[in-house]
Amino acid sequence: MPEPAILTENLTRRFGDFLAVDHVSFEVQAGEVVGYLGPNGCGKTTTIRMLLGLLQPSDGKASVLGYDAFRQSEEVRARAGYMSQKFALYDDLTVWENLSFYGGVYGIREKARIEATLALVGLAGHGSELARALSAGWRQWLALGIALVHHPKLLFLDEPTSGVDPSARRVFWDLIYELATEGVTVFATTHYMDEAEYCGRIGMMRDGRLLAMDTPANLKAQVIPGDVWEVFAGPLLEALDACGKCEDVLRVGLAGDHLRIITARGMKEIQLRAALKSAGLKTTTLARGEPTLEDVFLSLAR
Repeated sequence: MPEPAILTENLTRRFGDFLAVDHVSFEVQAGEVVGYLGPNGCGKTTTIRMLLGLLQPSDGKASVLGYDAFRQSEEVRARAGYMSQKFALYDDLTVWENLSFYGGVYGIREKARIEATLALVGLAGHGSELARALSAGWRQWLALGIALVHHPKLLFLDEPTSGVDPSARRVFWDLIYELATEGVTVFATTHYMDEAEYCGRIGMMRDGRLLAMDTPANLKAQVIPGDVWEVFAGPLLEALDACGKCEDVLRVGLAGDHLRIITARGMKEIQLRAALKSAGLKTTTLARGEPTLEDVFLSLAR
């Protein structure tokens, strides 16, 4: 079997008494697009920094592209691209100069390589613009170009679409999958639940612990404890309180102008209507809902 692009065993990092990453073990195969999902501060960035050898672990070990992430970190960084949350662009340099400077770190001097990278990330024709004049979205595209300029085999993306509008986010992920078809392995952190749906597999973190890692479909099928329903009833807050007391209602929450309920598996619509009626609610609409990754995360977090 081919060697994993990333392999961690009990990877742990402490900062004093704070346990930032708690004995995390997983593997990523070459060519995969893996999302690392979780709220801010849960340990996603710390995990990436250890995989790149930028932080030493307190315990455990990891290999990246066949190299020891901590003893051979220079070999790892020469073959991996890293787009951090707040990538340090030089605001007084142009787009071209920023890309040329960072490319030079990897020994990239060819003008054609710089031009090809600008075209890849949609910045062709913007090379003479100062970095400080770019919008937040364009800055993200430039940061991605810098991470790609040396044609890495593995791409680490840390909250890559922060500050990018939804339509641009979709274009961004189209490019990620184009890279994956060319053999690039992608490991991307995000706290956008909908964005994680683009990934082939997802790891979910909370409080430094890896709660689960699998495909979106498997996580929804195996983790969510029952059936999802969309319930329109009012007043909403009263309905929320009443639903929470219904037998066989496992979880209830607000979802905009209605309630989202998870019931015991196999519950029939007529049974749910009867339960809601006994709680004093008049439902206007009751329909099956589609499980989401947010449902998965809430189930795991509980």
